[in-house]
Amino acid sequence: MKLRHTLGALVTAAAFSLAATPAFAQSTVKLGLIAEFSGPFAEYGQQIHGGMKAYMKQHGDTVAGKKIEIIQKDTTGPSPDIAKRLAGDLITRDKVDFLVGFGLTPNALAVAPVATQAKKPMIVMNAATSIITTKSPYIARVSMTLPQVTEPLAQWAFKNGIKKVYTVISDYGPGLDAEAAFTKAFKAAGGEIVGGVRVPLQNPEFAPFVQRAKDAKPEAVFLFLPAGEQGIAFMKTYKERGLAEAGIKLIATGDITDDGVLDAMGDPTLGLTTSFHYSAAHDSAENKAFLKAYADANGTQKRPNFMAAAGYDGMAAIYESLKKTKGSVDADAIMGALKGMKIMSPRGPITIDADTRDVVQTIYIRKVERVNGGLYNVEFDKIADVKDPGK
Repeated sequence: MKLRHTLGALVTAAAFSLAATPAFAQSTVKLGLIAEFSGPFAEYGQQIHGGMKAYMKQHGDTVAGKKIEIIQKDTTGPSPDIAKRLAGDLITRDKVDFLVGFGLTPNALAVAPVATQAKKPMIVMNAATSIITTKSPYIARVSMTLPQVTEPLAQWAFKNGIKKVYTVISDYGPGLDAEAAFTKAFKAAGGEIVGGVRVPLQNPEFAPFVQRAKDAKPEAVFLFLPAGEQGIAFMKTYKERGLAEAGIKLIATGDITDDGVLDAMGDPTLGLTTSFHYSAAHDSAENKAFLKAYADANGTQKRPNFMAAAGYDGMAAIYESLKKTKGSVDADAIMGALKGMKIMSPRGPITIDADTRDVVQTIYIRKVERVNGGLYNVEFDKIADVKDPGK
């Protein structure tokens, strides 16, 4: 058995070694898209891919003389073993040049050592746990981290009269990051955490958790949940349990008011204050161009959210890095091109930090309002050039 494992490891290492050979002469650059395309998190992969397609619709499918090809793979949800196997298949069988996507942290962390071993640039387009970029020198992130969007909200809340908070977070990496960042910043400002609870990542039943928050009698509940259907379920329970009528405010990271599901969440979200890096209502020429390109590439039935914006920006980073390397996909040359890169995004200016390979960006404080018949996150305050406080 030991000999079989040893031979298997040698074959895998040889395949990765061959896959890591610079491919200057090839005419196609292949992007291996690993994300969630089925199950309760299917929207993650669809939004990321939609944003990537929007960029290619706007900028064409060739750059630096190379044609761009996307090969799509489905993790089916938070499935680290599947994500790792898919990454190996993409490298050894499909000969991809980049690993991209990653809606959820467990999948990104599982693929990080694969990217290191095979020397493949890995562009993270959503997964938001702070430590991810520390797990491989070949990872760059264009989305956000939870501490990055949470710390400004804690400071804003205290300045605006909220002194006692109860925390409700999803029990996995990004949730733990959000809880730690909010608690540290809120206490440092002078606030008090009167209690907290961590809910399961999959299939949470919110009623008992929301009731415990109400019984603690805070001035506000701080909430982090992964974007999508859980937000709809939580807001329904929040309304049924009468927290608003009890005078308990709700503040959250922008995952809860994801643009993709905000209209489905309905009027209970009106007035909800969140902090985040992207809103479909962001008022800029770049965002208007992004919204048009997204509709042209994907149709008008679905509103793009922050994952779509990161998919779009991830493609911008790949295109600009290939321009700098004159089409070379050598991993060290690509990472050198990415470090310090500045991009004018639909969310505003962003930079890939040269030291951490993580995104630096403006964080906005927003409130849900009805605009032209739809619900939107309307920005009313901002903090510029926020780095990830977790590093």
